[in-house]
Amino acid sequence: MDALEQLCRAYWPPVYSHLRRQGIDRHQAEDLTQEFFARLLDGDSFAGLSPEKGRFRSFVLVALKHFQINEGKRERALKRGGGRVPLALDGLEPSMREAYEPRDDETPDVAYDRRWALTVLERVRGRLKREFEAVGQGDRHAALEVYLMEGGAPAYQETAERLGISEAAVKSAIYKLRQRFGQLLRLEICGTVADPSEVEDEVKCLLDALRG
Repeated sequence: MDALEQLCRAYWPPVYSHLRRQGIDRHQAEDLTQEFFARLLDGDSFAGLSPEKGRFRSFVLVALKHFQINEGKRERALKRGGGRVPLALDGLEPSMREAYEPRDDETPDVAYDRRWALTVLERVRGRLKREFEAVGQGDRHAALEVYLMEGGAPAYQETAERLGISEAAVKSAIYKLRQRFGQLLRLEICGTVADPSEVEDEVKCLLDALRG
């Protein structure tokens, strides 16, 4: 149950975005997201559906549509989790909430996949940062992390001066950072698929979702 709860906490942004793109207002989308995961964690509300049968990303989307069909009354604001609060949506920073709002050109399914991809990347970046901090290299991580993203990074020489190392050492550090990021990304995704052979397909889906 702990593993499932952790996955649910990671999957609230795509679920919330899927609901919002259907035209559901913020408060009701939050209520429905809470209720959906509360029922998912109960384990009895989605008979016939199993996260062990395939990719958790696909399972959650099917379960969400199943939930909405059975709900039938989603136009009314539900009490958040029926007294159960498995996900702390109310504690989110306003800027984070805004980041997960869907775009006007997205269908609900596209919004779901895109927010799933962004959430996975955010979790991996957080894990990578914690690894650096655990060995007292938080400042080094802060200087190098920008190179994980395309564009906007400073010149290598500028970072070399900031860290007090050579430009060649900066390039080597960036290469190792990207390698580790890729490893952590695959580890993150591996925890959401039934078969490790599906990891590379999920990585491709993630990249496609970000380009969409």
